[in-house]
Order: sequence, then structure tokens, then C-alpha cells
Amino acid sequence: MPLSAYELRTYVAVSDIREAVAFYEGRLGLRALRSGPSAHIADGSRVYESGGGPALNVYQSATAGETSATLATWYVDDIDRIVDELTSSGVEFVRYDQFEHDAKGISPRAGGGRIAWFQDPDGNTFALESDV
Repeated sequence: MPLSAYELRTYVAVSDIREAVAFYEGRLGLRALRSGPSAHIADGSRVYESGGGPALNVYQSATAGETSATLATWYVDDIDRIVDELTSSGVEFVRYDQFEHDAKGISPRAGGGRIAWFQDPDGNTFALESDV
């Protein structure tokens, strides 16, 4: 059976699960579905809900923040509203020299639409995208 028939989750390594919980739950407003062990840490991982089901696994690891690539993107209907809400909760949006950004940090997306990037405390990069 092709992989397209199965649920896909993103895994993100963090250096400190407590700091990550404060960011993912406190600033992003994600709801933890469950916690569990990660390596030798009894409560070192979380599975977060997004879009109605499990979507993001965050776990404590020595490899945290080692990639500059975007790890996951949320597709939103009102990027301005979501950026405003996240900014008011303390999330800072990243501005890249090679892109134009508006005052909120939102850039035109290649092919139309708009995109904004932010990072967690370990420098893991995420994006918000909107078709309008």
C-alpha cells in the first residue's frame, strides 16, 4: 500500500523539553495529546495535536536545532491574524535578507500567497502559509 494512505507526523528535536513545552503549548497554543520517554528522559517527549489529530512530536535530543531548513508549515486561512496572535504571545518572526517582508514579517510566496517563518527556542524553523 502506498505511504499516501497513512498519517504523517513531523518530529522535532529540542534541547530542553521544559523550555519546549513552554513554547509549543504556551506561545503556539498547541494541545499535548500525550507525553512519554525520550532516550533516558522519562517525560522527554510530547505529541501535539494540530488540525484535529496528532501532527507534531517534540522530543529532547542532543541533535536539537541542527538544521536551518523549515521543518513544518501550518496552512492558515488568515495569516495576518495568526501572525498577530503569535506575536502577541511572544513569538518572533524571522526575516531573511533574500526576501521582502512587510512590517509583520510576512513575505510574498513564490507562485502567489504569503509566508512567514518563526523559530522555536532551539532554532528549529517553522512557517505559516496562506494562499491569499
